[in-house]
Amino acid sequence: MENITYRKLIVEECVRIKEMNPSQYIRRAWRGIDGERKLVEINYQDPDWPNGYEQHYNNLKDTIISGGSAIGAFDSNSKLVGFATVNCEFFGEAYNHVLLDQLFITLEYRGKGIGGKLFEVSADVARKWNADKLYICAGSAEETIAFYFAIGCKEAVEVNKKLYESDPNDYQLEYIL
Repeated sequence: MENITYRKLIVEECVRIKEMNPSQYIRRAWRGIDGERKLVEINYQDPDWPNGYEQHYNNLKDTIISGGSAIGAFDSNSKLVGFATVNCEFFGEAYNHVLLDQLFITLEYRGKGIGGKLFEVSADVARKWNADKLYICAGSAEETIAFYFAIGCKEAVEVNKKLYESDPNDYQLEYIL
């Protein structure tokens, strides 16, 4: 595997997410059907950032400005190939959650362990903040959910209603720290 460097991102680097290829082919996705979660065929090529580049750029910038964590993964040519953000605002009634707001790996670098490493670094940050759990609103693609389950995430016990309502197709997950 290529040598990947991980480090904090600064506000001026937010525009560098344009270096990434966020496209994803989604053959199957999880959907709520008749009160049950089921995998359904959708055969969809998402060519760009879900909900648009501007939303992800602004969320990344806001996370950094508000004191959250933004970690970038860079290849040997210093190209940004992945990033993860954790917002520093706590929420939850039974547990102190922080939101893993974004975790993206550029298309050509997926499946190389970068996402797992970014997640691990993000979990370490949340532990330092004394959070109980990382909360994740994961895109519902089969591969995305399989990744989160493989690294130890589970379906959220305490669902954040506001986050759920922002996209009911997202899979609400948590990771116990």
